[in-house]
Amino acid sequence: MSDTKPYIPESLQHIAIIMDGNGRWAQKRGKKRVMGHKAGMERAREMAEYCGEQGIKVLTLFVFSSENWKRPPEEVSFLMDLFATSLKNESKKLHKNNVKLIVIGDKSGFDKRLQKAIDKAEDLTKDNDGLLLQIAANYGGRWDIAQAATQLAQAGITEISEEMLSDKMVTAGINEPDLMIRTGGEKRISNFLIWQTAYSELYFSDALWPDFDSLELQTAIDDFAKRQRRFGQTGEQIS
Repeated sequence: MSDTKPYIPESLQHIAIIMDGNGRWAQKRGKKRVMGHKAGMERAREMAEYCGEQGIKVLTLFVFSSENWKRPPEEVSFLMDLFATSLKNESKKLHKNNVKLIVIGDKSGFDKRLQKAIDKAEDLTKDNDGLLLQIAANYGGRWDIAQAATQLAQAGITEISEEMLSDKMVTAGINEPDLMIRTGGEKRISNFLIWQTAYSELYFSDALWPDFDSLELQTAIDDFAKRQRRFGQTGEQIS
């Protein structure tokens, strides 16, 4: 980056990222897929640091989807161990940098050791008011909508509004993503925040996640800055 401070539009408060391409990145280098996940975790740290430095309010990273349990058992086991280790190693650094960590998803699907690590990291950082880092783990957009609807049904509510559903989702009270990025060349959202990204700007990068550095992120932000967000209105109305 140059010495000039990067331009961050005031309208950009929340970035969500589907971190795709770890396995392919490792395979291209003749390594096991799990080594890509390790490299990807390093990149996630860089993204959090950059967003914090640039004043982004919320960063949501898609770490592990509810469908990822279908992957080879050894890869899933490695991911769970990596997640637990990263929580333990990174939580103090996050706290020092005033980052608040929240894990969104069905945490009951994790073993007790990982659940305990999540609780400990969240508790340590709960009062921080800098960057809000949301880690989507064992998360699926359809699951999120279904669990929200279940809560309302159990409360005996039969006429459900959009606001009611939003208030019961795991992201309740958090601004919806302004920009959603997917790396790795695929052009789909893969059941990620499908309710919350209804009006997000989408950006697809061919870079595999471990190669998606702060320069790549700023390129996505610069692209976002050129767009006109209309939210159902005409361009003339916005202008």
